[in-house]
Amino acid sequence: QVQLVESGGGLVQAGGSLRLSCAASRRTSYAMGWFRQAPGKEREFVAAIGGSSGSTYYADSVKGRFTISRDNAKNTVYLEMNSLKHEDTAVYYCASARTFYAVVHGSADYWGHGTQVTVSS
Repeated sequence: QVQLVESGGGLVQAGGSLRLSCAASRRTSYAMGWFRQAPGKEREFVAAIGGSSGSTYYADSVKGRFTISRDNAKNTVYLEMNSLKHEDTAVYYCASARTFYAVVHGSADYWGHGTQVTVSS
């Protein structure tokens, strides 16, 4: 079992930046990812990072604005969000899965409880 705890959400003006963190309860080589769910909408994929390769993949809607990274020494994954838009407002969830493919397609083994990001226009 791995517990994932997100932090770093908050209220920010459009054009601003936030950095989300996802701390895992133990060292893991699993692929990690971020998803988000806005009110009244389905959860959607945001970004993923491989366990050992460090490969990354982004949703088109955030490409060029968001950066996912991981610090394996701290068992933590980050999501640096720049040039935030009102439509980025959502609860952001961290996820972990055995394979990169599984994370990208939302078939995660573990999920965090989420952190709220609100972007004011």
